[in-house]
Amino acid sequence: MRDFVILTDSCCDMTAEMARELELEVLPLSLTMGDQVYHNYLDGREIGFRDFYAKLRAGALATTSAISVGVFEETMGKILDSGRDVLYLAFSSALSTTYQSAVIAEEDLKESHPGGKVLVVDSLCASLGQGLLVYLCAMEKRKGKTLEEVHAFAEATKGKVCHWFTVDDLNHLKRGGRISAATALVGTMLSIKPVLHVDDTGHLVSVGKARGRKASLLALVDHMEKTADHPEGQTVFISHGDCEADAKFVADEVRRRFGVKDIYINYVGPVIGNHSGPGTLALFFLGGPR
Repeated sequence: MRDFVILTDSCCDMTAEMARELELEVLPLSLTMGDQVYHNYLDGREIGFRDFYAKLRAGALATTSAISVGVFEETMGKILDSGRDVLYLAFSSALSTTYQSAVIAEEDLKESHPGGKVLVVDSLCASLGQGLLVYLCAMEKRKGKTLEEVHAFAEATKGKVCHWFTVDDLNHLKRGGRISAATALVGTMLSIKPVLHVDDTGHLVSVGKARGRKASLLALVDHMEKTADHPEGQTVFISHGDCEADAKFVADEVRRRFGVKDIYINYVGPVIGNHSGPGTLALFFLGGPR
């Protein structure tokens, strides 16, 4: 049986240490800010997370770029050349063309590497929701599961990864076309904070609102209470847009309500953070419905 590598991209928002421990290979998406192009490496080697959010708060604007077909072909080809197969867990196709590029590369590699195998999964997830799916797949691989078995697990599990999040600054959602200018203006004046999630098709959807920051944070945990599947035994992930104290507040609330022991916290990386802005707080767990 051939060994295989779990490949993902930087929109998983895992720490570099976790990715290393799980023996993942991670390709970076990129962003352009001014005349500078930065690759979104998990260790922040080209742009640090705090530095990135400081630039956003200062009014800097950026555009983001998906991973190209050529980069996928080169990376996957090297893995196949080493005698291993590839399972790629992609950032949601509803939010990026990265998945489509990987599918094209997969088809091209069938001709150039007929003895190898590449399987591509559209995670329909984002940030540490994608990270949670990758983490769970890595745990399955550690159990000795085959490429096909872990692929089947990913497909069966991705729709159970619940994403609940809120943002502090509505103007970033306005710029991304997620809300209207009028909604952003009125919401800002009244301190209205949206409560959003990622739906079954991988799109960001607004499902409610809360008056004030603390209420919006508690609303995330309320949704977890309604939809989580036996939360006490789960590993829970929380990502934040440079608001670690709020992330710890939510983590403490999750521990208090559900007795969860394993909670991992990390930044929302620059590619996703460029669209959600500073103050984003996201909670990820297994449950249903999304």
